[in-house]
Amino acid sequence: MSSEEKIMNTVLDQTIEAFDRVLEREKKEPDVQVTGTVKFVGQGIANVTGLPGLQSEELVRFPGNLMGMAFNLDPDEVGVILLDESRHIEAGDEVRRTGRVLDVPVGENLLGRVVDSLGRPMDDKGPIRAASRMPVEREASGILDRAPVNVPLQTGIKVIDALIPIGRGQRELILGDRQTGKTAIAVDTILNQKGKDVICIYCAIGKQSSDVATVIEDFRQRKAMDYIVVVVTSEDNPPGLRYVAPYAAATIGEYFRDNGMDALVVFDDLTRHARAYREISLLLRRPPGREAYPGDIFYIHSRLLERSTHLNKELGGGSLTALPIIETEAQNLSAYIPTNLISITDGQIYLSPTMFQKGTMPAVDAGKSVSRVGGKTQLPAYRAVAGDLRLSYSQFRELESFARFGTRLDDQTRETLERGYRVREVLKQDQYQTMPAPEQIAVLFAMTEGILDGVPVEKISEVEDDIRKSMKEDLPELCHDILEGKKLDEESRQKLEKICREVVEGFGSDRSD
Repeated sequence: MSSEEKIMNTVLDQTIEAFDRVLEREKKEPDVQVTGTVKFVGQGIANVTGLPGLQSEELVRFPGNLMGMAFNLDPDEVGVILLDESRHIEAGDEVRRTGRVLDVPVGENLLGRVVDSLGRPMDDKGPIRAASRMPVEREASGILDRAPVNVPLQTGIKVIDALIPIGRGQRELILGDRQTGKTAIAVDTILNQKGKDVICIYCAIGKQSSDVATVIEDFRQRKAMDYIVVVVTSEDNPPGLRYVAPYAAATIGEYFRDNGMDALVVFDDLTRHARAYREISLLLRRPPGREAYPGDIFYIHSRLLERSTHLNKELGGGSLTALPIIETEAQNLSAYIPTNLISITDGQIYLSPTMFQKGTMPAVDAGKSVSRVGGKTQLPAYRAVAGDLRLSYSQFRELESFARFGTRLDDQTRETLERGYRVREVLKQDQYQTMPAPEQIAVLFAMTEGILDGVPVEKISEVEDDIRKSMKEDLPELCHDILEGKKLDEESRQKLEKICREVVEGFGSDRSD
């Protein structure tokens, strides 16, 4: 073979290889079947055949643009959670894959909006132009990505900020019987974040539409919607939407956290969430366990609440604080769902129906409430004025119950009871009357130092208002120092004592006149 022929053969071989590479790139995979058929439709669920290669939690589309989420991936069929009403879906209908897992819109354009679990607007303000979309189910941050919880989240409620403080990045459970003020505490906490650079997400899970409308109206009347996102599912919605709601709210909050901001999410309430999951699981024939809840009920709540954290500085230093709410029955804290959530969270605020019926509001039972993190985040000034308050208040409540049976009390017991009555009166607080930290500390200082001992119990609230006013007008520098995290030194204590005694003495002279 001549050299010219060798060159021609080499060129030909190279050309054939180049064509093969082009054909390989252009070769398309054979079409995969992306449609299936509805085999069975139940209340909130559907069983579908077909759809090979379907992912867990992938969105599927039914006729009429109705949505569902793949939940059970069995060999012969797929169990789908319906995210729209099931009455428009029939056996034999075609189902299509969407190729994406369930996600929601996130970003600052959601602020001031009311959306459902899928991020669809419910407030007649038009479509949401979100910055991006994020999956509803996201993995919780790793241990090394987290930083200690060391910044307080002020609720504006004296009994909580003084005795059961909450930090940014904490998970604090609010629980109690029906109609004891659980939502009221969460709403006040959200309203108190105005001007504090905390984005709030209120997630209503399976609540009555009228109750949710009342909460939203409260936010609007107090001009707080600018920093709030409301995620709503009512009791009329399919169980799938109720199940997805808290995860969607957590994802919306995580967007702000991951961008270096502080966010607060309220889940109201996870009792209804657990019931929605139980309903879905039983319809999909998952095996029931204790109280008919499936065995992974603990896991679905733990993977939700583990997403709340304070990120380290390398990741922006943002935080996501969670306030889950659950409802107890007949004050039974040892029931299945309350026990699970108490063990998952970093503490609990228990609301006593007995205290509520007696008019002590907020009806926080300090003896059964605890914050396992917040003490490290509490402003130093609180520890100076309320260090022993929790113990002494609990002792007073025990002593009060025993004192009913005794007709004669010694002087020391009588003094303890009189002080306790005033402590209880000071810790009372009406809804929507949140109080800045410096004013709280002034009132607590007057109480713990015995300055209020001579004031009649029924006049405590009036004196408290005067002390708050004097603190704000006469000691603005001290208010600033308290908010900056400075301790109460001797000079500051003397200034506080002076204005408190002046208020009490002036109140006494006014009464004598």
